[in-house]
Amino acid sequence: MTMDIQLARIGSRLLPSQVAREWVKATMPNRILVVSNRVAQDHLRQTLILQSAPRGIEANVLTIKKMLAVYQDPEFDAYKPLLLTETAKDMAKLVKGGVDLQKVGINLGILAFQDGMKMLTDGVAVDKSEAKALSYLTDVANLKVVIQEKPTDKPKDIKPFLDQLTF
Repeated sequence: MTMDIQLARIGSRLLPSQVAREWVKATMPNRILVVSNRVAQDHLRQTLILQSAPRGIEANVLTIKKMLAVYQDPEFDAYKPLLLTETAKDMAKLVKGGVDLQKVGINLGILAFQDGMKMLTDGVAVDKSEAKALSYLTDVANLKVVIQEKPTDKPKDIKPFLDQLTF
């Protein structure tokens, strides 16, 4: 047995108040796991993220390697986490490492625009490497990946957006 992931979400801001409040209420996790090698090395950002966790739900920031170890460890089977990454590449590494997301699929929140990116929707921007990671998650890992900022929004399948993308 392994931990029972309640929601796997990719978003640039990781744990904004909207995720902390609305998605926690909608999915009822008993833990929030932020998985990011970058954040694990940034003490200030780590502190801010951990302080964003709703009262009564513990949050942890883990490296990808640590998350893969924890996921396989029966000691953590009682975890029902909200799993958060800031990039599709990080989520793809978790899936390639054995994290099973077939039951929950992957939810995309806001992915902030930077130079060299293309907009898929008003709130989702990707560069070539992120598009490739999303294609891996949908086509190779065969996961349902949807764009859905809030639980009350209608989920939009990412596949048609990726299919129209050209770099």
